[in-house]
Amino acid sequence: ALLTPTVRANTSHIIGPKSPRKSCALLDSASRLDEPKAPPNKNKQEKKVIHPYSRKAAQLTREAHKQDRKDRLKNEKALRLSIIGEKLQWFQSHLNPEKEEYTKKEACELIESYLHRFDSELEQIELHNNIKGRQTRRHGSRETVIKQTIERERQLYSGYGIEIPDIVNSKNLKVFRDWDLDMKKLPNIKMRKISISDLLSKSGKEVQGGNEETEDKLESNDESLSDVQES
Repeated sequence: ALLTPTVRANTSHIIGPKSPRKSCALLDSASRLDEPKAPPNKNKQEKKVIHPYSRKAAQLTREAHKQDRKDRLKNEKALRLSIIGEKLQWFQSHLNPEKEEYTKKEACELIESYLHRFDSELEQIELHNNIKGRQTRRHGSRETVIKQTIERERQLYSGYGIEIPDIVNSKNLKVFRDWDLDMKKLPNIKMRKISISDLLSKSGKEVQGGNEETEDKLESNDESLSDVQES
C-alpha cells in the first residue's frame, strides 16, 4: 500500500478570539504609558552647595561685581549722552539763522539764556505750591534737581568755563547747524569752553579777529607740513 503524507491545514489565517491574557497585557501597557512619570528619586545627590569661603564662591562674587560695574558704567554713559544731547538740541534750536559765526560775547549771551531755561517751569511749580489750602509742596524732587543743575552749571560758567558747541568758529558752526540730532554723529560736533571772563577780556570783534588770524596761521602751518611730507 502507498503511504500518503499527512497534510496539516494552515490555520494561521483564521482569526479567532484573542486570549484574555494577551488583552489584559495590552491594557496594562497602555495604561502605563498614560501614567505620569514618577518623581525623581529623593535619594539622588542634590545640587552641590557652594561653600561661602571657597574659591568658586569668590569667583562668582568677582563675576557678579564685574557685571554690576559694567551695567553701572553703561547706565552712566547713557545718562551722560542724554544730557549732552539735550544741551546740543537746546543750542541748535536757539541759533540765529542769519549768523554765520558768533563772537565770544554773543556766545556768553546765549549761555545766559541757557542758564535760565528752567525759569518758566520753576514758576509753575511755585504757583502750584502757593495755592491756598495746600499744605505739602508738590514736585519737590524735580525742583531740587533743577536748582542743583543750574547751580552746577553756573559754577562752571563762573570758573573754568562751561562746554558748549563751538559756535565761534564758522566751519564748526555750520557742521553743528546741519546736525540731524543723531547721537552717533556726536564726535563730529566740536565743543568749546566759554566762561564769564570772556566778557571782560576783549570785545567780541577783537576776539573774533584774533581767532581768525590764529586759524589762518594753523592752516598755513598744516599746508607747509603737508608740502614737506610730499617732498
